[in-house]
Amino acid sequence: MTAMDTVAAALQMAVRTLSNHSDSARLDAEILLCQVLRLSRSALIVRGADPIAAESRHAYEHLIARRVHGAPIAYLTGKREFWSLELSITPDVLVPRPETEVLVELALRLLPTDQARSVLDLGTGSGAIALAIASERPLVCATGIDVCEHALAVAIANSHKLGLPDVRWRVGSWFDAVPGERFDLIVANPPYVASNDPALKQLTAEPALALSSGPTGLEALTKIVDRAALHLQPGGWLLLEHGSTQADDVAAMLEHRRFGGISSHADYSGKTRVTLGTVHTSH
Repeated sequence: MTAMDTVAAALQMAVRTLSNHSDSARLDAEILLCQVLRLSRSALIVRGADPIAAESRHAYEHLIARRVHGAPIAYLTGKREFWSLELSITPDVLVPRPETEVLVELALRLLPTDQARSVLDLGTGSGAIALAIASERPLVCATGIDVCEHALAVAIANSHKLGLPDVRWRVGSWFDAVPGERFDLIVANPPYVASNDPALKQLTAEPALALSSGPTGLEALTKIVDRAALHLQPGGWLLLEHGSTQADDVAAMLEHRRFGGISSHADYSGKTRVTLGTVHTSH
């Protein structure tokens, strides 16, 4: 018997291996073993003394090694929960973060449950934001845009998997994909990490295009704010996710472009994460 001949021993060894590489080593190890053995996490405890086949052991070791080298759990399992929706995830898209659920929550507050509205999701990636909104507001006509065709393929697959096939999908750079169209609400979680931010070293497995757009991290946000009013209905809203230190800069951009009702909101960890504003007149 080797150290990884039982389910419990394999799990224990994986936790030790991950302990210096993950803040959630136990959880990561359990999720990946569940993936290999096709078991629930509760079943791991019950089946702890069961032998683990050599093929499964090798598959598990491979996943643990990839996690050690920085691969996100969502890429290793091919899925991620967001707003209670199970999304399929590939390395072509950014892994949806819990803080982005605040963007969805704020959008839903502005969207009536009993009236048709149009929503544009810029840089949709896996489709997380557009699909979360569509799942909560059946009367909303949602459109998701991404410059990457491979990312959009993931979003389209998720829309069908979740039974939300009416969301429209467009390939293009920001508003270039919807020329002449106007919406009641625009949401965006654009790349906002500064290109020299040390945090990027921990995120090398994720698409760089979705993380950073330039030296300050404000480049994509600026492009969106500069053109957003031309694509909003009078009284429409623009909601932007941004870095925790960028709220003042984003608010200033919105003010410069004559948006009103500007406010910033914290995510669930207390970091200022979303800034929004409205247009009162047609531009």
